[in-house]
Amino acid sequence: MAFSYNKLWKILIDKNMNKTALRDAVEITPSTLARLSKNQNVTMEVLGKICEEFHCDIGDIVEYVHNENSKAEKR
Repeated sequence: MAFSYNKLWKILIDKNMNKTALRDAVEITPSTLARLSKNQNVTMEVLGKICEEFHCDIGDIVEYVHNENSKAEKR
């Protein structure tokens, strides 16, 4: 299963905000920010904090990416 946070980075660009400002605004650790930057899993709590900060829904910041290889690997 893969997720992309590209929508989040677009929001930051639109708001003229950098990743450090996001980290400070939602009070997440540098390691959590690094996980977001690498499109790795983060907790729903973190995603909820981001949604509260930007007054948006989770679908506005996260996108599920279909991975055809994962189906083949499970067989």
